[in-house]
Amino acid sequence: MQDAVGNLAVIDLIIIVAYMAGMLVVGGYFARFIHSSGDFFLAGRSLPFWAVGVSIVASDIGAIDLVFGSGGTYRYGIAQANFDWIGSMPAVLFAAFVFVPYYWRAGVYTIPEFLGRRYNAGVQTIQAVIWLIFMSANVAMMLWTSAVILQPILGWEPWLAITVTAILIGIYTVTGGLAAVVMTDVMQVVVMFVGTGALVVLSLWEAGGLGAVAAKIQSQGGNENFFRLLMPHSADTPYPWTGIVFGLGLIMSTAYFVGNQAVLQRALGARSEWDAKAGMLVAGLLKLLIPVLMFIPGLAARALYPELEKADQAVPMLVARLMPPGLTGLMFAAFFAAIMSSVDSYLNSCVTVFISDLYSKGYRGVTGRPLSDRHGLILGRWFTVALLVAGCLAAPWIGKFETLYVALQTLLSLFQGPTLALLLLGILWSRATGWGGLAGLIAGVTSSTLLTILGDAVFPSAEPFLFVSIWSFLITLFVTAVVSLATPREPPEKLRGLVYGQVLHDEPVQQALEQRVRNIDSKAGSI
Repeated sequence: MQDAVGNLAVIDLIIIVAYMAGMLVVGGYFARFIHSSGDFFLAGRSLPFWAVGVSIVASDIGAIDLVFGSGGTYRYGIAQANFDWIGSMPAVLFAAFVFVPYYWRAGVYTIPEFLGRRYNAGVQTIQAVIWLIFMSANVAMMLWTSAVILQPILGWEPWLAITVTAILIGIYTVTGGLAAVVMTDVMQVVVMFVGTGALVVLSLWEAGGLGAVAAKIQSQGGNENFFRLLMPHSADTPYPWTGIVFGLGLIMSTAYFVGNQAVLQRALGARSEWDAKAGMLVAGLLKLLIPVLMFIPGLAARALYPELEKADQAVPMLVARLMPPGLTGLMFAAFFAAIMSSVDSYLNSCVTVFISDLYSKGYRGVTGRPLSDRHGLILGRWFTVALLVAGCLAAPWIGKFETLYVALQTLLSLFQGPTLALLLLGILWSRATGWGGLAGLIAGVTSSTLLTILGDAVFPSAEPFLFVSIWSFLITLFVTAVVSLATPREPPEKLRGLVYGQVLHDEPVQQALEQRVRNIDSKAGSI
């Protein structure tokens, strides 16, 4: 097949247009169920477990994983798969059975809101600002990914790819809220799995099978660790075994699944506590399949095209050279689904954090009145549009990173350790205080930023984000504990329903929970 697929076959165009039209139809359908800010941000808390689980996978596994994750495999080897194996199921189990029940029972909209209830408004505000920065950067990063993908496949200029992507996502996200996001995510996961599955088969066929791929890569020289899941503790990789086991396995993956707003917003929108927990488990099982779809194309590309200047072009190159008419359109739809599922998730979550944790508190402080549902809904839609515009403008600056996957993980490492420390202490230790949490958060984020800046001067790894998360986690634990012990205890009424052991044994909390479940059940059925 030609190297640049600027001229798609008619069947490819039909598939692409049908996919895009389907997304818009779904968004329009769910728009009629949006009557309040609760409907827009949490789908009226009516999501079934299967939709929660599939949508979590869609929001987590985006084009950065399919393209730049494969690029990481092309460059470093199968150690990349650890981000979905060691960095997935253990953390999902911990989140499902320890943290999600507390979040759902608390009835919160966001993780910063939960931390604000447990600690104080300062912790909530700092967490909200951090998540806004991270999720906004993700939106820009995903939009730039659309340009990286569409340029070799369709021959589009970056600005055109970014603009088209933003418009399509904006239409169904602005109109349909979380319900539209989740249901389009379900469709997008199916498209992703089918399209990338076809690429796996074709790339292995072209390379002669897994045995031939391994032989070709080994013959290139300098790849002695290419097929090791746990790589030596050396400076030539960002994934040494020490960082993978301790930084990823214990800190970053756990923090990601217990504190990532984009992931947990689906669980917070579940129609019951059981659906919230079951949805997390479904997501964990599906994520075990992701490395097969991600690293096999990267390995095949390394065997077939060992001289690529940029590793992130591995998958687009395979699509351009191997996919026949029909499958090219399907793969395009899979790429686009990966982009859209991530952008829409971070858009909706970013708006939720802004409205719930920042704007509504400021509005109440200025006017003395709570934010009305209609006001929150209108503002949420306009802020979604503003975020998309800002993402389009910022996206070209993202292109300077050689590997966006590492850039994303570096961003996460700045606050994942501190966030996990606060959540663990907040739920498991009743002695943790608001002042302790605030001091620990500031110390943790400050230390992670300094450690990232120092980089090679402190750590032996090429990209030290895994080690940064470990040390920032420990520093936050220590500072929070010390300051908490030096400050007065929190009153029991503040801790009610938020600390381990107090939810199941607190009758008023259980009565309030049962009433909330009845209210949710009365609203269910819209999806």
